[in-house]
Amino acid sequence: MRIFGHPLLIAAAMALGLAACNKAGGAIGPDDMAMGNPQAKVTVVEYASASCPHCAEFNNDIFPAFKTKYIDSNKIHYIFREFLTPPIPVAASGFLIARCAGKDKYFSVLDAIYHGQQAMYQSGDYHGTLLRIAESAGLSEQQFNACTNDDAAIKALNDRVQKSMDAGITGTPTFVVNGTKMDGAATLANLDAAIAAAQAH
Repeated sequence: MRIFGHPLLIAAAMALGLAACNKAGGAIGPDDMAMGNPQAKVTVVEYASASCPHCAEFNNDIFPAFKTKYIDSNKIHYIFREFLTPPIPVAASGFLIARCAGKDKYFSVLDAIYHGQQAMYQSGDYHGTLLRIAESAGLSEQQFNACTNDDAAIKALNDRVQKSMDAGITGTPTFVVNGTKMDGAATLANLDAAIAAAQAH
């Protein structure tokens, strides 16, 4: 799994923390993953990392209710933007295999990574865990290896992360509701309040 020493990811790790303070959020880009109603009055952007334990907690414990309440009901447009946090190769590999699995499987692959994250860290078997998730999404081991060592895909991922850092994103998970960065922890109550405030404007 060459990605763990991939020079493009080493460069990305060195660049983390050099973010400028510009406004986060903005319109959906061609590489963003999204769910919900694109015409909704409220857009919620989540910046998250596949290797971030707090992101996993949000995904596993809060996101199902959030999705039912706001995304499935078409009350918001939800945009997910990838960010890299240590261990960066785990985050990068997770996002790469989610994209290789296809847009229709992207969020289910990410969900599987989040649900397997704690066990993966306890066992230290990053490669085996991610490979099993990739295989469950229909990728062969050969496809998994090609996917996680695709220079063009890694560069594109780094470019997306750099764009987020340039927008002032420094940690995960970070939520931006109609262009305003949400204060406080990523709880359903805080999201309710931020969405209600955006709907009122």
